[in-house]
Amino acid sequence: MNEQIIKEIKKTLGVAEEKIVTVLNLLNEGNTIPFIARYRKEATGGLDEEQINEIYKSWEYANNLLERKEQVIRLIDEKGMLTEELKAEILKAQKLVEVEDLYRPFKEKKKTKATEAIAKGLEPLANFLLMFPSSDVLEEAKKFLNDQVKSVDEALEGAKYIIAEFISDDANYRKSLREEMVKHGVVVTQLKKNAVDERKVYEIYYDYNEPVSKIKPHRILAINRAENEKIINVKIELDRERMLSYLERKIIKKEESTATPYLKEAIEDSLKRLVYPSLEREVRSELTEKGEEQAIDIFSMNLNKLLLQPPMKGKVVLGIDPAFRTGCKLSVVNEQGKVLEKGVIYPHEKTLGGTISDQQIKDSQIKLLQLIKKHKVELIAIGNGTASRETESFVADLIRSVGMKVSYVIVNEAGASVYSASELAREEFPDFSVEERSAASIARRLQDPLSELVKIDPKSIGVGQYQHDVTPKKLNDSLNFVVTQAVNQVGVNINTASKALLMYVSGLNKSSAENIVKYRDSVGKFNNRQEILKVPKLGAKSFEQSVGFLRIPDGNEALDMTAVHPESYGIAKKIMKMYNITGEMFGRDIVKDAVASLDRKKIQEELGVDKYTLDDILDAFVAPLRDPRDQFAQPILRSDILKLEDLSVGMELEGTVRNVVDFGAFIDVGLKEDGLLHISKIAKHYIKHPKDVLNVGDIVKVFVLNIDLNKGKVGLTMLKDTLPK
Repeated sequence: MNEQIIKEIKKTLGVAEEKIVTVLNLLNEGNTIPFIARYRKEATGGLDEEQINEIYKSWEYANNLLERKEQVIRLIDEKGMLTEELKAEILKAQKLVEVEDLYRPFKEKKKTKATEAIAKGLEPLANFLLMFPSSDVLEEAKKFLNDQVKSVDEALEGAKYIIAEFISDDANYRKSLREEMVKHGVVVTQLKKNAVDERKVYEIYYDYNEPVSKIKPHRILAINRAENEKIINVKIELDRERMLSYLERKIIKKEESTATPYLKEAIEDSLKRLVYPSLEREVRSELTEKGEEQAIDIFSMNLNKLLLQPPMKGKVVLGIDPAFRTGCKLSVVNEQGKVLEKGVIYPHEKTLGGTISDQQIKDSQIKLLQLIKKHKVELIAIGNGTASRETESFVADLIRSVGMKVSYVIVNEAGASVYSASELAREEFPDFSVEERSAASIARRLQDPLSELVKIDPKSIGVGQYQHDVTPKKLNDSLNFVVTQAVNQVGVNINTASKALLMYVSGLNKSSAENIVKYRDSVGKFNNRQEILKVPKLGAKSFEQSVGFLRIPDGNEALDMTAVHPESYGIAKKIMKMYNITGEMFGRDIVKDAVASLDRKKIQEELGVDKYTLDDILDAFVAPLRDPRDQFAQPILRSDILKLEDLSVGMELEGTVRNVVDFGAFIDVGLKEDGLLHISKIAKHYIKHPKDVLNVGDIVKVFVLNIDLNKGKVGLTMLKDTLPK
């Protein structure tokens, strides 16, 4: 391993060198990040998935950078132009842009004004000017007249083009001027002539400026989008006189030279035509990268919180996919997520533009009540799409009128339509319509958000900002890591998990997940973890990586329901024998009391077990079915509707955080539209970002700050003292 790279990662991440080496060796041996984080804590010192992933990404970037450095050194050497000083500079570079700057003068160039001038034999004239002669420049230029160069002016023009490109190619000049643009440049946007922005989405950017050094990431992506949609022009403004002065100080050695006026012209041309546009592109590219990183970070964080929302276990749920003309599709699912019955009601309108009859509403009420009573429905899950609030009103009125002990929850249905039309949904529900599949999915989302949401492309879940404006591969990699992390933190019941869920288990892929499901369908449920080895084409490495995350709650080996890895069963059984613990006792108070009184250091010494493994084993005895999602607040259960007209400024509400973005958070307080909680209304102290305080799924107390009846919008605050007096 490259020691220099290890040292750089240590400096960047603040992780000890031995831990970095250990992680890289484990990854190189084919171990997955979840497996290393969960079952190799003693080797890594307890590094978590995020830290291990950062080590991997830093190592990958550093290796790619080193590879490019070696490639550039080889290419320059092949031209016979490599010096020891240049090689040392390339190897010292910290960023790819610095390597490319150093390579720039040696690159094979396309046809430019400078290459044309060189082809005409004017390079010696350019070199003459750069020697700051005292002799007559015009006389020297006459020596270069030929069939291709007809006049002295043409000769000098060509020489200046060569000098301009030489200046543009200088890595040191570029580095200094780039830093100047980042420190003192200003992003300026203006409305384009004849631009069409009917809804005035980008009105703020019609005449806008903000320093490059201070511009917020979400503004960068908004500006990029407005520019791509041909609404605005964008440029970076900087004091060009200051830049010219810098270049002149660096290049002009003798003011009294006859060449000085020509060199000043070449410098001005280089800055205007080559250097400035190039640096502007580079700085804007860096800003875009910064914006993308922030957008991906926010999306990833929101997705993680959404996936880890607590499940509503053991409930019979009626899912409703709301609609107007085509009716509300219904699906009742049992405690295990199996669809018991499906149907459709028309509580709103049957035909486009049609009116709602009293009989139509009555029929819908009767059908809904029949389903609730027949299947002992405890919860109703209503999708938050078209006709959501109208359907909520219908359900709330029905519950109130008959006095039923049924609650409802508005469920974020983002991506449900994507799932419903997918091959996976057709496999699960071959005889269902797209909307009926949606209703079943909405119900299951309430029962177990993670198991249902993994069936959907993470990009379609809709808890980010500007996700369509970032590099798809970067976004996919990050979101897939988040889903994998969530699935393995929770663990998977191998006897009930779908193929979609199994695919994200450490060590498994689409093929092995399919083979597990096929084996389960043909042979029956797994009774213990050892039987997993009988699955065709599931090798020893895949078994090792996945088995700890695959749980068997009702098997013939009690440890199989826990997160204890089979490699540690020997130690676990010794501890059980030492303290008379049996599998039937797992999770009971008698075991909790026994574990609380154990001398852990003594056990470590006697059994030669590390602290991390021992703690995990004992934790499994105490809580064999521990679910990290249980620590989060359950969804808000409602039984009545809230309308915008019911609100008044200062009213206290309870709501669910639906999305966290750079400028605040959107809160579902039971209205048709989520209320906006601006970043300035979240905390009394300064917060850098809303994510420092709020997460998707959080239950929060808010106050109504302002109401816009025309737009159907409400502003919220968490700070009571910011309310208008």
